[in-house]
Amino acid sequence: MVLLFSIYIHRVYFFSFDRINDEYTQKGPGPILSPSEKYSVNAYYEPYGGAVGGVNVWIEKTNHEENKTNIVYYADAKSNFSMQWVDATTLSIINDEPDYPESNRSITLNIEKEIYHENGWACKSILMKNTFERCYQD
Repeated sequence: MVLLFSIYIHRVYFFSFDRINDEYTQKGPGPILSPSEKYSVNAYYEPYGGAVGGVNVWIEKTNHEENKTNIVYYADAKSNFSMQWVDATTLSIINDEPDYPESNRSITLNIEKEIYHENGWACKSILMKNTFERCYQD
């Protein structure tokens, strides 16, 4: 029982994006340069579950001044996906299934301060608390 509890605590409170399976990663849209050219974003797809599974999408932000990258968005991919800069630090993300409005995962993020993780694991992670001021989840 203690072992299971320890594994749960580790997975939830020490979450990071290092569990993404790079072997099957597919490149999505990007790089898309911000208006100030300080940032760029790239989307990536990660299939899961075999033939009957789905696809996750994540957006990686690159800060060109600091030569640093981090993930700012992670969710189940829907058929209508796109990214567009609103201003120098605000990214509008469309990720929805038009026939299923309850599956909409679209959001507008200030990429310097905010992150979205569909399941909320990034929001609970002690390791990631210093990388954002506000975390959104579905």
